[in-house]
Amino acid sequence: MLNPIKARMLLDKCTGDEIWPVDLCREEGVPEAWIEELADSFESGFQRERHTIYYEERVVNQFYGVQDLHLAYKLAEYLGVDVQAAIATALNRLAEVRALKEAVEEL
Repeated sequence: MLNPIKARMLLDKCTGDEIWPVDLCREEGVPEAWIEELADSFESGFQRERHTIYYEERVVNQFYGVQDLHLAYKLAEYLGVDVQAAIATALNRLAEVRALKEAVEEL
């Protein structure tokens, strides 16, 4: 069961740049309803390295999982952060997650 301490620990693991496999989400204690809401299939884009998906250090064409950016939004909201206000000036996904972590620390 998710509690504020577990939510903070999960948020600390988020980078804004990863897709978590569904089984990892379950192992880490992400609520099943969140997994169902956030899980999706993602396709690699091979024009840019940044759009290529890796799993276990191998390139994959498709991957089903949860973007940790979206998980970070849910966790921050659960912890009482105004997510939109916290990320308003962030320039990219990594900065958004940093801003959410900072907002949680300020609570």
